[in-house]
Amino acid sequence: MSPITHHRGPRRGRAAVLALAAALAVAGVVAPQAAVAAPDPGSPVKVNQVAYVPGVAKVATLVSSSTSPVPWTLRNAGGAVVAEGQTTVRGADALSGDRTHLVDFSAFDTAGSGYVLSAGGSSSLPFDISADPVKKLRYDALAFFYHQRSGIAIESQYVGSTYARAAGHLGVAPNQGDTSVPCRQSCGYSLDVRGGWYDAGDQGKYVVNGGIATWQLQNAYERTLHVAGADRSALADGTMAIPERANGAPDVLDEARWEVEFLLRMQVPAGRTDAGMVHHKIHDENWTGIPTIPAQDSQRRLLSPVSTAATLNMAAVAAQTSRLWKTLDPAFSAKALTAAQTAYAAAKANPNRLASSTDGTGGGAYSDASVTDEFYWAAAELYATTGADTYRSDVTGSSLYRGGSFAQRGYDWGWTGGLGDTTLALVPTALPAADVAATRAAIVAFADSALTRANAQAYPAPNNAGAVYYWGSNGQVANNANALALAFDFTGQAKYRTGVYAALDYFQGRNPLNVSYIAGYGEKAVQNLHHRFWAKQNDASLPIAPPGSFSGGPNSELQDPIAAAQLAGCAAQKCFVDHIEAYSVNEVAINWNSALAWLASWAAEHVGGAPAVDTTPPTVPGTPAASAITDTSVTLTWTASSDPESGVSGYEVVRIAGDSLQILASTTATSVTVTRLAADTAHTFVVRARNNARLYADSQPVTVRTTGGVTPVDTPPTAPGAPVASAVTQTGATLTWTPSSDDNGVAGYDVLRVQGGTPTVVATSTTPSAVLTGLTADTDHTFVVRAKDTAGQVSVVSPTVAFRTLPAVTTPPGGCKVTYSANSWGGGFTGSVTLTNTGSTPWTSWKLAFTFPGDQKVTQGWSAVYSQTGSAVTVTNAAWNGSVPAGGTTTFGFNGSYSGTNTAPTAFTVNGAPCS
Repeated sequence: MSPITHHRGPRRGRAAVLALAAALAVAGVVAPQAAVAAPDPGSPVKVNQVAYVPGVAKVATLVSSSTSPVPWTLRNAGGAVVAEGQTTVRGADALSGDRTHLVDFSAFDTAGSGYVLSAGGSSSLPFDISADPVKKLRYDALAFFYHQRSGIAIESQYVGSTYARAAGHLGVAPNQGDTSVPCRQSCGYSLDVRGGWYDAGDQGKYVVNGGIATWQLQNAYERTLHVAGADRSALADGTMAIPERANGAPDVLDEARWEVEFLLRMQVPAGRTDAGMVHHKIHDENWTGIPTIPAQDSQRRLLSPVSTAATLNMAAVAAQTSRLWKTLDPAFSAKALTAAQTAYAAAKANPNRLASSTDGTGGGAYSDASVTDEFYWAAAELYATTGADTYRSDVTGSSLYRGGSFAQRGYDWGWTGGLGDTTLALVPTALPAADVAATRAAIVAFADSALTRANAQAYPAPNNAGAVYYWGSNGQVANNANALALAFDFTGQAKYRTGVYAALDYFQGRNPLNVSYIAGYGEKAVQNLHHRFWAKQNDASLPIAPPGSFSGGPNSELQDPIAAAQLAGCAAQKCFVDHIEAYSVNEVAINWNSALAWLASWAAEHVGGAPAVDTTPPTVPGTPAASAITDTSVTLTWTASSDPESGVSGYEVVRIAGDSLQILASTTATSVTVTRLAADTAHTFVVRARNNARLYADSQPVTVRTTGGVTPVDTPPTAPGAPVASAVTQTGATLTWTPSSDDNGVAGYDVLRVQGGTPTVVATSTTPSAVLTGLTADTDHTFVVRAKDTAGQVSVVSPTVAFRTLPAVTTPPGGCKVTYSANSWGGGFTGSVTLTNTGSTPWTSWKLAFTFPGDQKVTQGWSAVYSQTGSAVTVTNAAWNGSVPAGGTTTFGFNGSYSGTNTAPTAFTVNGAPCS
């Protein structure tokens, strides 16, 4: 079953809604309406009941009729007041019907759990200040898709025993299966359409909803290939609990492939009528009751007729798939591209095959009266993949080109032009830079309008314009929040990042009903989502929905009997009840979860703030003081470190014995007792502070002798000072340091390389300096120094020094040529660079360097890796374009900001050698 988008007509038409209600009643699944409690609005203090992210605005909403500010307090888990202030009166809020105040406690930013906000005589649900929940949400929202897989057993090793189930719809009785499915209207053939994802609370599979859901999962990964600083590793192989993990491909692409393979199977084979077109959907002949376990569904399965919309959805997604799998699985990439091109040609030959709005028996209709947007989207994906002129002409000739889709509204399953815009704004093509900039500007303008609407609300949710919430409103809010995220990618403006997290606050409890719409997230999270096999409310032997499942949310139109009976007259954001039979407000759907997964992935990537990265270690902890010394233990106590950027996450107590460094304890306190030490032995310890960016700072060492009757006769030298690197070349450097002292005299120093495993001595010296040789060019190196005295005692090692050797000069004879151009607008510009190998030898890698003459800053780049220090810019090849043949070229580009005059750089070097 499926939600409604008001712009394109119902996913489930009115007749289908009434038929479904009747079917559920016949199946005995509709409880008496009087037994359904009206939704509880919860505490007047509405918070994100899961977690506010450190470094981001923290705002709650208080329901109060007071016309004057009221005091608020924030208490920690121990009940202590940690912050307090006065509310801001906001007044009447149309979307909720509440009179409200705002509580802004952003100034308090200490991570922790169990915080409670109190105001107006009421207290909130407890919440955390932590980035961990949104990082977990990224994977829970993605795990929804494995749970929804058709045609495969869902195994306990990936989901736990509660959610494990047998494979559905493989033709094993009582299933009639998806392996040979006939057409609802006779077509003379059957298709094997196994696999894919169950769409929503039912077990239908719909191409036009699978299209956007698959695109969003794949785009979550593709974005990381083209946005500077994006975290590709978070979606890489081994990050998700699915059977395909450890196969060498990013897990998110593996999950998307499960649906792509199904979409390809929905294509009419060659030699048949409508060859190349794609069937709109496949589902049960009649509506099934609740519960219905997939493996126990005895209904006959049927294919609905082909449609232009479904054909173009498949073409778009298959083209996107082809470019993402090109090096991972060339054969699959080629198969997807062939299917995409065949489908696009078939759609152009059949441009008006529209799905019927009355085809709602046994599944949602998903009718769509206009396919201009799907044609644009499919052409954009095919052009981005192939660069072919025919697709370029269709893109540039469309009325939606240059951001036209976003000028009307964002995107959803029935309005997909914005997906094409997003691809063209992210993926490098040969389109004019000005047109790409215009497309990005349209996305930013849409984000501005969504943000303006959200900021005018007591419970900010960037929904579409209007006072009515429609079926699947949460999915639309998530899609619009994704546009805010893209606007941040394109501009770096903090307001868009703030808006993303505010939308997550809304989903997780800062809403009029104080409910978290994400299962498993928050004390008052949804539990009774409309679903055929997560149906605990109707059958106690079955589970509730797994964590990360996303409710459709408020729907002003109240299109099911439960909602109609319980919510009549509701304000838009209050048109919700957590009941399994309230399908018009509380269903799940793959396109809503894909929007949430994309959003959570972006938000998890940006929890530390952007674009700043913490590169400063914490302050050095105090030298540990020893007490309570016994034969086998000692207590060490030290003064705490501090770290204003990412915060101190803990301490490690390290014992040093010669070349060996052994971590004996890890703690968040400033005191620890070390046990199981050898008796009558001198032990040297340092305390190592660690921050949340995993940077370290070591204390001065302390040497302690455990008891046993022997007094030490000598102490080791003090630690050398932190080394300083100078005269760094491609293969060498000079290190200098503050000398050590010792009661018997310092005999010399060892310089040790500390990368990898055991520290290795690379140089010795009798003075506090050493010249290093034989280093590898263009490589990060880390060293420490230790002192030795005349009695053979060895000091604790110094703090580390790290530096990078210069790149080897590998420019071939004949050199290089750089062509630089910039397209400027008010305060911003797009730079395009073409690099030509004018020599006679191929390049295997390249590094371009230049200096801006003004205050230009690179804000976002593509097709290369960018770094900037002051006005100096370094651009390193991407993994796929490092090889440049003699006479060949490579092109890349970036967005930037400037003030005054945007004067172009004039001097360029590649690998240290000048270019013409």
